[in-house]
Amino acid sequence: MNKQRVWLSLVAANVIIYLLQLGTSGGFDQLFMLSGSTVAARPWTLITSMFLHGSILHLLLNMWALFVFGSLLEPKIGAKKFLAVYFVAGLLANAAFLAFYPANIFGLGASGAIFGIIGALTVLEPNIQLLVFFIPMPLWIAAILWALYDLVLLQAPGSAIANAAHLGGLAAGLAAGYYLKSRDKTVEEDVWAYSRSRGY
Repeated sequence: MNKQRVWLSLVAANVIIYLLQLGTSGGFDQLFMLSGSTVAARPWTLITSMFLHGSILHLLLNMWALFVFGSLLEPKIGAKKFLAVYFVAGLLANAAFLAFYPANIFGLGASGAIFGIIGALTVLEPNIQLLVFFIPMPLWIAAILWALYDLVLLQAPGSAIANAAHLGGLAAGLAAGYYLKSRDKTVEEDVWAYSRSRGY
């Protein structure tokens, strides 16, 4: 696997699994979607639900975001750390989903993991310029606006979007970004201290 193309492999996996969803009965979704009422009996749904989508639009929006932000973050931190951020953020997003929504509600989608990628990138590269609804802004402002949007919708009755999962994934990504940044600083400081001690 190309070290700088893990994000592309994730896109391919999501597309393939969506095609399986289309080609099978609703039992496929029921077996792999996340729900508080079934997670104890089906713990794999904490992972598999990240690869399911409710519609072609749902899939396209998430894969576009994974393409944009994944292709920026992965070359910066490497494939292994990228995968760790993706899956840890996805798991914590799913934990937030289970904590916030009733047990009979089902959840699916990659957006929690993708919000984790956005969170980590926001810490590591906050001033990357984006066009959000055709308005240019740095990533850190866009991340704040997305978080506020999810906080508002979190209070809206009948929202079909798992806003709690988005916020959980974003929080996990921010934490991962700060962790990775602190490790980079430690390495830089160690190198600087070593060079000074040698008179360089």
